[in-house]
Amino acid sequence: MTKIPADKPNVTSTVQLILGGARSGKSAYAERMASESGVKVVYIATAQAFDDEMRARIQQHQADRPDHWQSIEVVCELPQAILAQSTADNVLLVDCLTLWLMSVMHEGKDIHQSVSELLAALSQAKGRVLLVSNEITMGVVPMGKENRLYVDELGRLHQRIAQLASDVTLMVAGIPMAVKSS
Repeated sequence: MTKIPADKPNVTSTVQLILGGARSGKSAYAERMASESGVKVVYIATAQAFDDEMRARIQQHQADRPDHWQSIEVVCELPQAILAQSTADNVLLVDCLTLWLMSVMHEGKDIHQSVSELLAALSQAKGRVLLVSNEITMGVVPMGKENRLYVDELGRLHQRIAQLASDVTLMVAGIPMAVKSS
C-alpha cells in the first residue's frame, strides 16, 4: 500500500473524523450525518463480541440502524473494506477506529503497517467517509505497558487521520464542536 508522509498529508474533502468520549453522542451524530447525506449508506462496524455485554451492545447498534443501510462487519480488514465499498455516490460510516485498532493489536498485526494501509485507503476513497473514534487520550496515563501502547497508538492514529481529514469534530455532551472544518 502507498504510504502517506506525515509531513505532507493528502487533504481530501471526503474524510471526516468524529471524536468523543463514551456516550458523547459521536455515533448518533455520525449516523445523522450519513442519513442526511441523501446517498446510499454503507455502515462498517469494527466491534468484536468477547462477552455477553458487548454482544448486547452490538445487537443494539444493529437494531438502531435503518434497514436500508448496508452493514459490513470487519475485524482488521478496514482498509480493504474502505477500498471495496467507497463509491462517488455513497457514504461510508466507520464505527469505530478505537475497536479497529484494538483488534489490530489483539490479532498481533503490525500497527504501523495497518495504520499506513488505512491512511492509504482513506486517501483513495471515492466518496465521503465518516470515521468515529473514542477520544481516550485526555485522561490519566494508564497502568501497564500494553495499555499505554494502545493509548499512544490511538493518539497517533487520530493525529494522522486529522491531518488527512477535511473536518474533525469533537463531541462533548451530545454537542458537536468543530475542531477543523473545510
